Amino acid sequence: MTPQQFIHKWRPVALTERQTAQEHFGDLCRLLGQPTPIEADPEGNDYAFEKGATRATGGRGWADVWKRGCFAVEYKKRHANLGAALKQLLNYVGALANPPLLLTCDTDRIEIHTNWNDLVSTTIVIKLEELLDPERVQILRNVFTNPDALKPTKKRADVTEEAATEFATLAGRLRQRRHPPQQVAHFVNQILFCLFAQDSQLFEERLFDKFLRHAKRTPDQAESLLRGLFQHMARGGIYGLDRVDWFNGSLFSDDVVLPLEAQDLTLLEKVAALNWSAIEPAIFGTLFERGLDPSKRSQIGAHYTDPAMIERIIQAVITQPLLAEWANVRKEITRLSTAPPTSPLAQRQRRASSPTLFEELPVVSPAEPRQRARRLAASPDAESARLRDIFLERLRLFRVLDPACGSGNFLYVALKVLKDIELLVIIESETFGIPRVFPLVGPDAVLGIEKIPMRSNWPV
Repeated sequence: MTPQQFIHKWRPVALTERQTAQEHFGDLCRLLGQPTPIEADPEGNDYAFEKGATRATGGRGWADVWKRGCFAVEYKKRHANLGAALKQLLNYVGALANPPLLLTCDTDRIEIHTNWNDLVSTTIVIKLEELLDPERVQILRNVFTNPDALKPTKKRADVTEEAATEFATLAGRLRQRRHPPQQVAHFVNQILFCLFAQDSQLFEERLFDKFLRHAKRTPDQAESLLRGLFQHMARGGIYGLDRVDWFNGSLFSDDVVLPLEAQDLTLLEKVAALNWSAIEPAIFGTLFERGLDPSKRSQIGAHYTDPAMIERIIQAVITQPLLAEWANVRKEITRLSTAPPTSPLAQRQRRASSPTLFEELPVVSPAEPRQRARRLAASPDAESARLRDIFLERLRLFRVLDPACGSGNFLYVALKVLKDIELLVIIESETFGIPRVFPLVGPDAVLGIEKIPMRSNWPV
């Protein structure tokens, strides 16, 4: 199929996603000289339409197209919200072996989102009429045959350091105006949170960018405008014409706002243009420290530690031991899934003669054993579910202590690793037919000791 034929066929089409997805993708394959999923992989093991996947938020779903090691595709009808399609794919990526490229398409345009770990995600948009350009067609061909050609070069750590440097400049300017270091640190982290909220779409319509535009036009109103935003984040409500959700926690419990000058607003405009979805959340602790008096940082050991350096320790003391334990549990679950059925009495006798590791872990609620017993009794694979639950309880009770936590970066990375292992266990268990459960590992898994009282305001 030539680009002209492809454009001529699809320009007038305005049917639903279900009516167009597979035919559109088949034509795209013919345009690029690639086999369709059915032609290349009739069994659908590595390349398939309607690839079933487990959502990270629970339940089952289907990616419209998937090719192992290359891409996953989600279709929508013409002029639909492709941002919603991307959110769907992000819910599936773990169960789809983390394809490096995520494509969203509405037959009028194709959006290619890169998905490499530790690299800043980039987006390429190719509109229908642009398929007359051989360079744009080659980009699509690389999606099928050479995904690495689209691999970004900028690392998340680079963007994180760039943001940290800009915020250090802002903190320095505020300290020079003799604001207390603790107030500077707290205020900088409030602004930082707003930027994360904006790129995570927790704000409507790029709300913080709107604030910056208004504040630059009338700098003398910047303080009152920002105070109003913080107040609405603390309790929810309407800010201007936009709805603001209530943000839990104590970060916005007070409405103290430091005055911002025109140069401060210009700096914030620059930093707001960064891709905050690519910035490491560990920067929260880093910037809290940079808001303190720089002359005292060396005394209290406050500094930014790159997550990659932290993970060298965490791999040895957390990740590898826990994954080894889970491998043993998974091996037993595999054996049970292939073994012939046994009676409940035989199962009890086997457990009594070979007690499973962590079986005696405490439970939180007196009602939990009865609830679990009823649920497992109704499960077709009660023993496998029991083993999975015991390991998840092991994760829930796991604790990490940093006796000199400083900016808290070590604890952030440790919590992320525990959550990743928990998700891995839940998803892998589903492949054995064990029903999904709600994840329970939370911030109480990490503990820090710190002698500087002002760190009690660090946002967790």
